[in-house]
Amino acid sequence: MRVIVIDDDPLVSGALKVILEGDCEGGENDGITVAAMGCSGAEAVSLYKAHRPDIVVMDIRMDNMNGIEAASAILSCDGDARILFLTTFVDDEYISRALRMGARGYILKQDCAGLASACRAVMRGQMVYGSKVVEKLPDIINRKAEFDYGAYGITAKETELIGLVADGLSNREIAARMFIAEGTVRNLISSVLGKLNLRDRTQLACFYYQQINP
Repeated sequence: MRVIVIDDDPLVSGALKVILEGDCEGGENDGITVAAMGCSGAEAVSLYKAHRPDIVVMDIRMDNMNGIEAASAILSCDGDARILFLTTFVDDEYISRALRMGARGYILKQDCAGLASACRAVMRGQMVYGSKVVEKLPDIINRKAEFDYGAYGITAKETELIGLVADGLSNREIAARMFIAEGTVRNLISSVLGKLNLRDRTQLACFYYQQINP
């Protein structure tokens, strides 16, 4: 089994490589090889095209292109790609997006000792979710269909920004939360307002809560 590991912390990627390649549970005929490691969503897309691995083990929160965006790009060029998210965030929105896009699993870094077993389960065609994620699945699955931001050309990063604006965060606070520059925040807000034909961030916040409570 060939895997690529994507995480913005090289130390984490290195540790995951050791865990995966050091696992002997499957025997010598079911070993795992880490074909490549990357540290951004853009690199994940490039490495996938170069190596065509069996599984992509990928974090979600990364600069420039996050894991959700990278997974979407990979699946758009190969609908059979197996994406396994490994993250610290038990976030309803992230889990919901992972389910909708067809990711094969969503587990937490605190459970990384079982990562090799999770990869083997994915190869057998199973869906793999961490215990804390499983607790959230009934509510997420039964929730009303969410507004389709993608139909308006709004990216995953812009969708995240909309929620932060609705929470009342300033541009500086949003920049810190999303690991981007304040200027980028201003540009993203302008882009979103144009796509949704809204006047200002107050209208944007109202629009957001209308979609939650239609």
